Amino acid sequence: MSRARFTAVFAPPDGSSRGVTEARTAAAPTSSGQAAAPDRARRRRRRAVLVLLLPLLAAIGGLYAWHWWTAGRFLEETDDAYLQADVVTIAPKVAGYVAAVLVGDNQPVRAGEVLLRLDDRDNRAALDRAQANVAAAQAAVRNLDAQLGLQHSTIEAAAADVATADAALRFAQEDWSRYQALLRSGAGTVQRAQSADSDLRGRQAALARSRAALAAATQQVDVLRTTREQAVAQLDQSRAAEELAALDLSHTVLAAPVEGAVGDRSVRVGQYVQPGTRLLSVVPMGRALYLVANFKETQLARMRPGQGVAVTVDAFPGHALKGTVDSFSPGTGAEFALLPPENATGNFTKIVQRVPVRVRLDPEDSLLAHLRPGLSVSARVDTRAEPAADHPAVVGEARR
Repeated sequence: MSRARFTAVFAPPDGSSRGVTEARTAAAPTSSGQAAAPDRARRRRRRAVLVLLLPLLAAIGGLYAWHWWTAGRFLEETDDAYLQADVVTIAPKVAGYVAAVLVGDNQPVRAGEVLLRLDDRDNRAALDRAQANVAAAQAAVRNLDAQLGLQHSTIEAAAADVATADAALRFAQEDWSRYQALLRSGAGTVQRAQSADSDLRGRQAALARSRAALAAATQQVDVLRTTREQAVAQLDQSRAAEELAALDLSHTVLAAPVEGAVGDRSVRVGQYVQPGTRLLSVVPMGRALYLVANFKETQLARMRPGQGVAVTVDAFPGHALKGTVDSFSPGTGAEFALLPPENATGNFTKIVQRVPVRVRLDPEDSLLAHLRPGLSVSARVDTRAEPAADHPAVVGEARR
């Protein structure tokens, strides 16, 4: 039906197709003109946009090139960086049962604050025994001092005996001489002369015995002095044992060595612990935090201690921290790995190494109180800046 109407409208009276062709030919210029007008408008708009964008893109490119030339090529940045702290592991030095745990998980503690106590009854008994040994050793030394004083009196008595025996010997000698003279003159008897001779020999033996007693008493002083030195050494040993017992008793109380927060707590009341058992950790917070950034070895050419560092913490993206390059690791991270690489064997593939760089954070920044060790950060070092004059590395180089 549609075809019949189309034909009826465009077919000429004589029934030929000439009318249809002329109608199509007459309508063609009108349709192409209408289609070309929007295309020309779109092309004009495109040209206008390009005319506007090209200068803008050129300006942006110029600004980027200027920024890279003046600043960008001097900035070294890495996101392989983490906050760290010198975490202290708390472990006992003596064995025993845990009597009390005075801190909880994540609790802030001050330096010197008591964290836990061990059962100290055995240690107190050991200290009492050591103190008793010290008292016994002191008594032994005092006894030997008294014996030395007594021995000096014994020596004086022996010396007096020697003097008495010597006087008796001289009298016996004179008596013997008189009786010998009487015997030769015939006025004395042989019995009396023999008695005088026997008395002389007895006096000589008595003098020898007194001298030997004096020598023995004198040598006894050396024996007593040696015994006293031995007693003094025993006293020192007992005192050392007492100090060790006192130290063991003090080690039953574990205190925080630094200020921080309690973490990784595994100790419980009633638990039996051995020396060196890891019980908990004290994590320094705030100003004790520092940053370790692992820069590629190709980024270290112009990096020096004392240069400024811009730090962004992933957990606080809207806050920029300031820091200072503190020091460089003496080796790459691979050198201190559990299994360091051995490049002398097998096939070799060169890999860019990373060097840990320690960064000091601004201690006055208020964000430090909210930071924790282990957080991921991004660090950017401005290598144009000269190291700070008061930095320890700069001061050390100036002194050398």
